[in-house]
Amino acid sequence: MLRLGLLKPIFWKSQYDGQGPFKYLFDFRRIWWLAVMLSAGVALVPIIFTGIFDYRVTKQAMETEMALRTARLVSNTRRTVTFFLIERKAALDFIVQQQSFLNLKDENSLKGVLDGLQKAFGGFTDLGIIDDKGLQCTYVGPYELAGTDYSKEEWFQEVVNQGVYISDVFLGFRNVPHLVIAVRHNIQDGSFYVLRASIDTELFNSLLTELEVSAGGDAFIINRQGVFQTPPRYYGEVLGKCHLPIPQYSPSTQVSQAQDKQGKHHVVASAYIDETPFILLIVKDKNEMMRPWYDTRRKLFGFLGASVATILIVILGIVTLLVNKIYLADEKRLLAVRQAEHANKMASIGRLAAGVAHEINNPLEIINQKAGLIKDLFTYKKEYASDKKLTDLVDWIISSVARCGKITQRLLSFARHMEVTTDQVQLRDVVDEVIGLLGKEAVYGGITVEIDVDHHLPLLVTDRGKLQQIFLNLVNNAMAAMPNGGTLEITARQADTCLAIQVIDTGCGIKESDVHRIFEPFFSTKRKQGGTGLGLSITYGLIRELGGDISVESEVGKGTRFTISLPLAMERKQAQYESLTG
Repeated sequence: MLRLGLLKPIFWKSQYDGQGPFKYLFDFRRIWWLAVMLSAGVALVPIIFTGIFDYRVTKQAMETEMALRTARLVSNTRRTVTFFLIERKAALDFIVQQQSFLNLKDENSLKGVLDGLQKAFGGFTDLGIIDDKGLQCTYVGPYELAGTDYSKEEWFQEVVNQGVYISDVFLGFRNVPHLVIAVRHNIQDGSFYVLRASIDTELFNSLLTELEVSAGGDAFIINRQGVFQTPPRYYGEVLGKCHLPIPQYSPSTQVSQAQDKQGKHHVVASAYIDETPFILLIVKDKNEMMRPWYDTRRKLFGFLGASVATILIVILGIVTLLVNKIYLADEKRLLAVRQAEHANKMASIGRLAAGVAHEINNPLEIINQKAGLIKDLFTYKKEYASDKKLTDLVDWIISSVARCGKITQRLLSFARHMEVTTDQVQLRDVVDEVIGLLGKEAVYGGITVEIDVDHHLPLLVTDRGKLQQIFLNLVNNAMAAMPNGGTLEITARQADTCLAIQVIDTGCGIKESDVHRIFEPFFSTKRKQGGTGLGLSITYGLIRELGGDISVESEVGKGTRFTISLPLAMERKQAQYESLTG
């Protein structure tokens, strides 16, 4: 698994200023963005399009399956309702074919027929014989309807014309919801009569109420005017108005989608029941029906999101890693260029110092000789030899010449050590040389220098020039951190086969967030004051070349402590390598 640190570009806050050989070769941010965008596009576009395609295909398949299941349920239910009505109509046809008009007009005989129908089929409430004038001449059932005139009723006219009639559910004279099946039978004398039967709506309703409709659905029958013929579960009551759209006539089952008053979307399957005014409707909540698909969709989106996130993390990690490596390689190139420039400058300074020291030593030698001659001449004459003020002035000239000679000696020492050599070095001598060069700067800056380095420490077998440069860089940094004065302390102790050296200042300190970066090339806390960010980086490199190590502790406002561990003797292989490549 990629570490989060790999996702953070180390070049993001880098400065891209510079000219000539000191300029970065690439715009790393632009390279990073292009690589991320192109990689993400190539990897994610196919996945996203595949996800969209799969989303649409699975949704369409689910909706098709949902419509087929609902249509199948409607078709099966229509057959059940149709069989219920046709079975009872056929029973009435059989009766009029087998029984004579006179026999059916007899109340007892008609009552026997009703009992037989109730036992055989169930659902029959009453029977009535209506003559061709529309008058119910015989009636058997729970109501007092004998002698009722139906001549002006619409259903009577229809059964006369069509020969059969199946009514809507209505209240009628009895004021109770029921439906009627009536058949006409012709008599030999040219007249006719109608056998009329009332069907119990409870049994008729049970055909649908006992139907198991999933997804919070409902099954009911309406007539052509949209009036409920059976009691719905959720949409109203018998003989109430259905608010769903009335489907157009079709000989086959239809499946459509509708929206109710509450804004809910429903899947509506409908079927017209032949030779009846009934329309069978099965209504299901679309959201409930699609719930399995919604669960699948959530899983699909979750998988797609996880895949996209994983791909993006991997792309960011890999691109960042690769661009970071390019950036670090470019930084090493810049560091090498700057180090070469720095080495050239130091070599030039060394040659200049050697020339200056040589040119100064010649007049200093003459001054020293002439001052000595003057002193000798003064001793031969008693009048001058007894003049202490005059002899002190001559001594002061000679001591000043000696002091200048020591300074030029140090310059020559630094100049000679520009070439890589390995010999025995006394650490205290190196420290004294560096402090001797920077002593005046410390005095002017109000900095107290404390040196705790024993003259009897073991000799170091190392490169004197590099050791001098290490102390120069660290002491310069310490002084720069104390613009208002302070204390600089240099200590050294032997620790087994190493010397533990500490350079401590009481300056401004380094922020905790910057401490781990101070040895990075080009990182500087003094950019506004002209810092290059190379001093500590070069120091770190020099210490590592000498086989040592360096660590830092700092606290803002209290100061900084550099701890250096140097081996008493460099490895011969390392020294030989450096002498060959120096």
